[in-house]
Amino acid sequence: MRVDHFDFDLPQERIALEPARPRDSARLLHVAGDSLNDLVVRDLPSLLRPGDVLVVNDTKVIPAQLFGTRTARGEGGDVAVDVTLHKRERRPSDDAVYWRAFVRPAKRLRAGDDIVFSDGFAARVEARDGAECLLRFEMSPQAFDAALATFGVAPLPPYIARNRSATSQDLEDYQTTYAAESGSAAAPTAGLHFTEELLAALRGAGVGIETITLHVGAGTFLPVTTDETADHKMHAEWGEITEEQARAINEARAKGGRIVAVGTTSLRLLESAVDENGVIKPFQDETDIFITPGYRFKAIDMLMTNFHLPRSTLFMLVCAFAGTEAMKAAYAYAIAQGYRFYSYGDACLLEPAQP
Repeated sequence: MRVDHFDFDLPQERIALEPARPRDSARLLHVAGDSLNDLVVRDLPSLLRPGDVLVVNDTKVIPAQLFGTRTARGEGGDVAVDVTLHKRERRPSDDAVYWRAFVRPAKRLRAGDDIVFSDGFAARVEARDGAECLLRFEMSPQAFDAALATFGVAPLPPYIARNRSATSQDLEDYQTTYAAESGSAAAPTAGLHFTEELLAALRGAGVGIETITLHVGAGTFLPVTTDETADHKMHAEWGEITEEQARAINEARAKGGRIVAVGTTSLRLLESAVDENGVIKPFQDETDIFITPGYRFKAIDMLMTNFHLPRSTLFMLVCAFAGTEAMKAAYAYAIAQGYRFYSYGDACLLEPAQP
């Protein structure tokens, strides 16, 4: 399938650089086939039924961006280095902490180089593959987390970072209200729209809320550079669905409740854990699932998600779920009506395409 089939014209001014305030005042476009309904996120309880279950991703964004210096080699001088951590390597037998990271300028780094972020906080380059490095931090996990909290900054999406610097407010804005499990380099952005008041209203309407965990990597921002979708390689991300969480979701569906994935991260993890009969299994592993039109969804009944960028894997995913032509029409409508796109933007609630 050609990647350019998922291209569309998105004016720069439609990309949100700041979130809606309050969070649940963001606009919500309800898409059911050819039917488009303009709402706001706080209308969500009226669109769902008692017994439905929202499945949210409770991953917590860490201050994953670091600025350091590659120490001089021989005759050369120091080099300023921008590091974005995106996936923690789990090596329980080693006392050090390992992270995969995107680095700039990557060509100035090689295995064995040291990157110093502050006194007592440094990383050794173990390996480099293109713009990605494997970094080793010679410290305990507790000491690493403390240093990262002190010296890291919010890892804003590249299109925001190009237009403004991260602020202390971003550490709050770029985090869901229910974030609990630290490990993401990017927010599960559909979840940014929820407030405590909206969650209470949903529960009051008989809608269940279940959490699962997928640690989102900065690879989610990487563009698709191939001409064919079959040639694109997704970055793997680590996720977990416990036995208790799987049981609760399965029981709700067995009773007739609809499973509503909040965000593409929740959807991807659920579809990675489901069997051919639509039963969610406990899951604790990495997933690199890549969903394009033609995929048969087995785990979910509805999807709440933000508006995504042209030619992105996320736009391909929503086209697979709700229909390519329906989503192209919905996005054209959203652009014309002034909806705000991407991480800090507005949301849509999608019904599945009819066979």
